[in-house]
Amino acid sequence: MHREAGARMVGFGGWDMPVYYAGIVAEHKAVRSGVGLFDVSHMGEIEIRGPQSVDLIDSLCSNRAASLLNGQVQYSGLLNRQGGFVDDLLVHRISPDHYLLCVNAANQEGDFAWIRDNNEFEAELDFASERYAQLAIQGPSALAVASRLTDVDLAGMRYYWFAHGDFAGVPAMVARTGYTGEDGFEVYIPPAAAEHAWLAILRAGSGESIRPCGLGARNTLRLEAAMSLYGHEIDAEVTPYEAGLGWIVKLAKPAFLGREVLARQEAEGVDRRIVGFEMRGRGIARDGYRVLVDGQAAGRVTSASPAPHLGRNIGLCMLPVEFCSAGRSIDIEIRGRAVAAQIVRLPFYRRKRS
Repeated sequence: MHREAGARMVGFGGWDMPVYYAGIVAEHKAVRSGVGLFDVSHMGEIEIRGPQSVDLIDSLCSNRAASLLNGQVQYSGLLNRQGGFVDDLLVHRISPDHYLLCVNAANQEGDFAWIRDNNEFEAELDFASERYAQLAIQGPSALAVASRLTDVDLAGMRYYWFAHGDFAGVPAMVARTGYTGEDGFEVYIPPAAAEHAWLAILRAGSGESIRPCGLGARNTLRLEAAMSLYGHEIDAEVTPYEAGLGWIVKLAKPAFLGREVLARQEAEGVDRRIVGFEMRGRGIARDGYRVLVDGQAAGRVTSASPAPHLGRNIGLCMLPVEFCSAGRSIDIEIRGRAVAAQIVRLPFYRRKRS
């Protein structure tokens, strides 16, 4: 279906994925101004059941899943013993004894093995990815489009909550979440219903000029919103405090993997962290480029791209904390040439909330 829609396909984490259809810029702007549809069925799902399921999650993750209510979603970090990220993930509380974790596609097998190998509780694990397709409806018009297809009260659903119900005639879990910086919904459905649901959403959004969107726009949208990407801003060597994600660390809860390292960082501070920058000179930064301070190599770009909505060239980079103040001048080395840039506050883009 993606090929029939004119998608340019690329390999991604073992999946054959659309990188764009009409073009990254057009798809990006559609999500910022109207609505876009993404096939994110490559994402992984892990279900955890049993009276001690929340104890297992809280022993391995930075945030506090025990604070969740039924139907609530939480962004968290699955950590290693050094406080680095095994992955970042969304925790959905279906009931006190049942949780659904949505994890990154390339990490899903490793995540499941990590949770299984560190399961010191009476919790049942289920590697459930093959039972779920996932479609993301994102943008200011997402509510109008999605509401035409479901009996779930989406207008009354708060951000980072979910509910079960009928969607396009099939059983679904609909969450008010996304990876674009816009309002939107992520719909979990049986894989056999994916084609039907994809077409139903496109028909329902025809009046809003809905566009199918690929990985390219998903990346530029999340970058404008300064959302972390595993393997770029976060990885096994980066802690939540270094990534600017200290808000997902709950040190007050019982012991969890990496807690000692994170407690020390919270008390003493970190030596480096992720910051945002905008290009001031003529040039486009790219992932992996060197960051120069006073002519000396000081860090590296983790993600960078032109920002279609903002009309600027932006990026994220890891730098020593002494160079991280907003307004500081830096340079990005582009093909052997130092090009001027400046540290700016994050996020680059924040949607207006009604």
